[in-house]
Amino acid sequence: MSRQKMARFAENVKRDNVIEPGKEIIENIKGNWHETYFKNNNDITIELACGRGEYTIGLARLFPDKNFIGVDLKGDRIWKGSGIALEEGLPNVAFLRVHILELLNYFEPGELSDIWITFPDPRPKDRDEKRRITHPRFLELYKALIKPGGNVFFKTDNTGLFEYTLEMLKERNDIEDLVYTFDLYHSELKPECYDIRTRYEQKFNELGHDIKYMRFKFKS
Repeated sequence: MSRQKMARFAENVKRDNVIEPGKEIIENIKGNWHETYFKNNNDITIELACGRGEYTIGLARLFPDKNFIGVDLKGDRIWKGSGIALEEGLPNVAFLRVHILELLNYFEPGELSDIWITFPDPRPKDRDEKRRITHPRFLELYKALIKPGGNVFFKTDNTGLFEYTLEMLKERNDIEDLVYTFDLYHSELKPECYDIRTRYEQKFNELGHDIKYMRFKFKS
């Protein structure tokens, strides 16, 4: 491990807005985010595989009356977003450093209002299908976490992953209000993304990749 990573991990330990194994707060956070961390009853939105947390931070700036949590396993990535949140004094931001498949250990069913999935690893190899973030086992997890009427938002540059996700959703009988586009920047759906762009989004768009986007709900 590099010295830089070690230094960032050490800073994360000291930061109150980074919730991670080893900290006392994580032991009883499930079902208690409002009381224990945010100190309010506002809706909670999470960004999965958040990386530097561009959406977590961007949405928190736009909606101070809502709470936002970036989820990622890579501590050196969330270090960036957590630092920005502290610098800007954003009390409605937290970062949770755990694996996505462990989320039911940290949230009660129905505790989340919305879920954003932004530019995840596409896992293109067939042997990695179960690791794709929109594989059915992940979709079942999101269904459990999100409250009735909550939205799942998904952005990617990867056509294969986007088409795979559409296929997975259309095979189910519990999906409603599904809308999508293969070219977000030339779509009427663009305003839904608030012109927040992740580092990967900017990179791939500059390379000429169209940005794909979808929004859907699980039937109650």
